[in-house]
Amino acid sequence: MLRSDLSTSEYNSYYHNYILALPDVALMDELKDGKEQLLSFVGTIPNERLNYAYAVGKWTVAQVLMHIVDAERIFQYRALRFARNDKTPLVGFEQDNFVLESTADIRTKKEILNEYRTVREATISLFASFDDIVLKRMGTASGSGMSVRAMGFIICGHQTHHLKIIGERYL
Repeated sequence: MLRSDLSTSEYNSYYHNYILALPDVALMDELKDGKEQLLSFVGTIPNERLNYAYAVGKWTVAQVLMHIVDAERIFQYRALRFARNDKTPLVGFEQDNFVLESTADIRTKKEILNEYRTVREATISLFASFDDIVLKRMGTASGSGMSVRAMGFIICGHQTHHLKIIGERYL
């Protein structure tokens, strides 16, 4: 299944730019390649830049990385709920509160990358267990219909979006 197989009816328009940030790639390939890209990219960031923010009130590099991890966990959870045909509408989350409580400022790069690696491996394992029928299942999150497969591409596109911002504004 390719990114171009997604219909805009499978996700909230808020996520459209995340999905468009990806090439027309297969979901499982992007989940695996994205893992290696993040690990490689973050490996080049000097430790002293982890707690750097490019402006007052902006997240630090470490906070952005923890936001990627937290958001992936949340989208992974939503995908699991929808995959299991749970019709309970899921509420959103307040990303700024999550970032403030992430303790990113006291974590080492190694700790952040280990957590990321664990979460991404779980995401890869979860999505590998889904067949085409399950990937097309829909649920409701933050008041919008979302498919399981859209959640996977949003995870990938969200990461791509934030790594681009780190590269452009933080380094």
